Amino acid sequence: MEGRDRHVRAIRSRFEALAPVLDERVRRLWAAAEAQSLGRGGLAVVEEATGIAHTTILRGLKDLREIAEGSPEASPQGQRVRRPGAGRKSLAETDPALLVELEKLVDPVTRGEPESPLRWTSKSVRKLADELSARGHNVGRTAVRRMLRELGYSLQANRKTTEGNQHPDRNAQFEHINATATAFQDRGQPVISVDTKKKELVGDFKNGGREWRPQGDPERVRVHDFADKELGKVIPYGVLDVSRQEGWVSVGVNHDTAEFAVQSIKRWWQRMGRRAYPAADELLITADCGGSNGNRTRLWKTELQELANATGLTISVCHYPPGTSKWNKIEHQLFSRITENWRAQPLVSREVVVNLIANTRTRTGLKVRAALDTRSYEKGVRVSKELLAAVNLTQAEFHGEWNYTISPKC
Repeated sequence: MEGRDRHVRAIRSRFEALAPVLDERVRRLWAAAEAQSLGRGGLAVVEEATGIAHTTILRGLKDLREIAEGSPEASPQGQRVRRPGAGRKSLAETDPALLVELEKLVDPVTRGEPESPLRWTSKSVRKLADELSARGHNVGRTAVRRMLRELGYSLQANRKTTEGNQHPDRNAQFEHINATATAFQDRGQPVISVDTKKKELVGDFKNGGREWRPQGDPERVRVHDFADKELGKVIPYGVLDVSRQEGWVSVGVNHDTAEFAVQSIKRWWQRMGRRAYPAADELLITADCGGSNGNRTRLWKTELQELANATGLTISVCHYPPGTSKWNKIEHQLFSRITENWRAQPLVSREVVVNLIANTRTRTGLKVRAALDTRSYEKGVRVSKELLAAVNLTQAEFHGEWNYTISPKC
């Protein structure tokens, strides 16, 4: 499997470099030559790496045989090459709803590492093509594979990362979150996914990834990653509007506390949410079970009470079960895109961090706004039982420790 993946990556790299200068005929001949050089299974590898249809590669193999035999039909003069832009339009152009439907099919089983630009799907392209056809879209598995790659998906093997026992109601909680979010969206109420991205060193430090630069002129960065005493670190706290695919990131410079988390949500509401949902009187927050927005954090709940009082919103919260933070939508729909956008870019100042986050965009329409939060947040703030009891909180019947609603006080 590793050998196949290596071949796929190598062929994809060569194809991306050559694609701009290959015409229709030379592209299929090149693809056929690559498949031929790999031997058995080569056609499937080239198809996966390039998205070129297997029928096109087969035609290229036929052309190669004719060239080897000296057939007159194989000469360039006997071949018609379409002008640029000619040929059949892409399925995404002729059927605009196709990509949307494909995302809907894949999204329920989306998996991803928080800091990876990749996304995974456990459904085969054949099954996805069959389901799309059943919904009235005339599409084959080759086209589905190509569209998945354009949307940022790729096939991945399992990785051993899970430790300990899974909560017996984990899947039921996922279903509860999905049903609750759907009900809020049907009512036109906002649904947001929140979390803290990992802390980042500010300064001329190495940042992962590669970027195009003049040959022999790489970006110079420090050899050792010791925090700069003046610049320190930044703490990005993100808010993803699930319905509108819009993100807000507050870049903190102090501590990741529950007060900082709720203030970030408040800034999103003031700068983006209130304008997008002028008639809203409810808000659904989906969050992890730990960290500054953890379900056991008393300060998180008292701060949400203050937010509910200030905005007049009835705030419902659904926490993902312990150990399932990777399923939080913000991880693979916002944070991974930010990481991809600033790859190989040293985060030399706080302003650079904010600008790189705010300029994160995707083909599917993600838009992000960001701002620096220079406030100082105190760590270790204790909330008494009396203050917690004063929160106007109602627990849901199903796992009230994970699902609850905080209403504003009159």
